[in-house]
Amino acid sequence: MPLMFQPYTKYADFSGRARRMEFWMFALFQMIVSFVLSAITGGAMMSAIMTHTPPSGFAGLIFMLWSLFALASFVPSLAVAVRRLHDSGKSGAWILVALVPVIGGLVLLVLYLLDGTPGDNQYGPDPKGRASLATVAA
Repeated sequence: MPLMFQPYTKYADFSGRARRMEFWMFALFQMIVSFVLSAITGGAMMSAIMTHTPPSGFAGLIFMLWSLFALASFVPSLAVAVRRLHDSGKSGAWILVALVPVIGGLVLLVLYLLDGTPGDNQYGPDPKGRASLATVAA
C-alpha cells in the first residue's frame, strides 16, 4: 500500500514510529485533495456570485465531501504526527506545541523534518530497520 494511504490503515494507532516519508506523503495527499476540492467549491461559489444566482447544489455537495474528507482524516493525521514525533524520540504530548501561535508550528515543522533516531527507541523499532549506534559499536 502506498505510504500516502498507510495512516488510514493505522487509523487510530498512536503507538510506534512513522518515517518521514510516510508522514510527508500523507500530508501531500491531504493537501492535494483539499486543494482540488476547495478549488472546485470556490469556482462554483465564484460562478454563483458573478451570475448573481444562489450557489448550486453541486457546490454544496463538493463542500460536504471536503468536510467528510477532513473529518475522516483528522484522527489519522493526529496519529501519524504522534508516531512521527515518536520516531525522533519525543513524546506525543509535543503535538500540543502546535497550540503556541507561530512558534509552535515552526517547532513541530523542524521536528517533523528531522531524521528519526537510528535503531530502537522507547517507542519501538526503527521503521527504516537501521541498527542503533550502540549496537553497531558493540
